[in-house]
Amino acid sequence: MDTSFKIWETNRQLYLKLLDNYTLEQLNKIPEGFSNNLIWNLGHIIVAQQGLVYRLSGLPVNVSDEMTNTYKNGSKPTCQTTQAEVDELKTLLISLMEKTKADFAAGKFQHYTEYTTGTGFHLASTAEAIEFNNYHEALHLGFMMNIRKFI
Repeated sequence: MDTSFKIWETNRQLYLKLLDNYTLEQLNKIPEGFSNNLIWNLGHIIVAQQGLVYRLSGLPVNVSDEMTNTYKNGSKPTCQTTQAEVDELKTLLISLMEKTKADFAAGKFQHYTEYTTGTGFHLASTAEAIEFNNYHEALHLGFMMNIRKFI
């Protein structure tokens, strides 16, 4: 899992660097032809990771129900994200990654409810969910790199 965690850390640092280059207005802008914005993608990867890894392992997620509903799969931005919310998402981006790594090392993930993703990946363990999460987050980084061309 060391390699999977290293990839995850690198990807999340790329997210932070990308976000630091844009104003709040730019983070909230939904370009024509897109259904979401930069900050929605950040919230989405946080919420998705918690669902894939914690919820399907039978453990409580570490984000609020409100955050889950705002950024869950299939949702779209319905209002402007505030700077305080952006700051919280940036903090969660790193803190929840560190918590997941610590919980994995401590053996907290004992069970997993098998799940097939919308893209057809079958996940049978927490380790597989963590590996798939890297793929999922890389897709969203690509979406963000595309969105930034239009803001």
